[in-house]
Amino acid sequence: MNWCGVMPAMTTPFDTNMKVDHGFLAQHAAWQLGNGCHGLVMLGSLGEGATLEHDEKLAILKTAVRVAGKAPVVAAISSLSTKGAVQLAKEAEDAGCSGLMVLPPYVYSSDWYEMKQHVSTVIGATKLECMLYNNPVAYKTDFLPNEIAELAAEHANLAAVKESSADVRRVMAIREVLADRLRIFVGVDDVLVEGVGAGAVGWVAGLVNAYPAESVRLFELAKAGKRDEVFELYRWFLPLLRMDTVPKFVQLIKWVQGKAGVGAARVRAPRLELQGEQLKAATAVFEKALAERPATNERPIAEFAGA
Repeated sequence: MNWCGVMPAMTTPFDTNMKVDHGFLAQHAAWQLGNGCHGLVMLGSLGEGATLEHDEKLAILKTAVRVAGKAPVVAAISSLSTKGAVQLAKEAEDAGCSGLMVLPPYVYSSDWYEMKQHVSTVIGATKLECMLYNNPVAYKTDFLPNEIAELAAEHANLAAVKESSADVRRVMAIREVLADRLRIFVGVDDVLVEGVGAGAVGWVAGLVNAYPAESVRLFELAKAGKRDEVFELYRWFLPLLRMDTVPKFVQLIKWVQGKAGVGAARVRAPRLELQGEQLKAATAVFEKALAERPATNERPIAEFAGA
């Protein structure tokens, strides 16, 4: 498992009956990889994992693995219970996934003693390399750098951390206690350049679902330290990237996909599609971005029909 580069936090497409649309899922995944993404992260928050039934999750993983070929597929592992998370982790390994992204349990957040036991049990359940997902904003559990170091010392297969606290200082704080023991991924779209500057080597990205070519280019420019070029692209991209940082990020990103002709806005309840002032504000951001979109060498999604 090569933990680096741009890995989309894939959205889950639904058909008009709100069933998983595996045909478009395959096409969308192939399009992401065909435009330079390094792997796929399935079943995460952006993938509406909490609304998916267990059988749907396994089917999604199998579709992604089939399409990805040699590219890594990472399964996001979260559940209401540790037992459920362990079961999904083992089945993800059986389905051919290359790695796991381990989340704290849905709903319940607690102290380090309990959260360490949970994630340790999941990490130890398979031989797959794992990425710890730290998102205190969404999950109310904050894995501090010294706590992450404890996990890394006890689990050789803990290989990476997705840092989504939105505090770019955390990247260096993790490196301070762990040096380069773990590969650090930026998990919030609008701190990508700052995170890479602090030493992050990967990006679990959101708006990449609509703009893979621009996302890969932004990451590459940031890694290369091309300040002027990265600034110009970042300035254009930031209003869209900020959609990844608000409570309705799923609705917003899928809506952008729909407007860009690379997906649909459909979301599962309790989420509802955008309306009113939120829709008006999103439309203004999208139309400005569309009018000013820089030229790219993007391969069109139609090229990947039938993947």
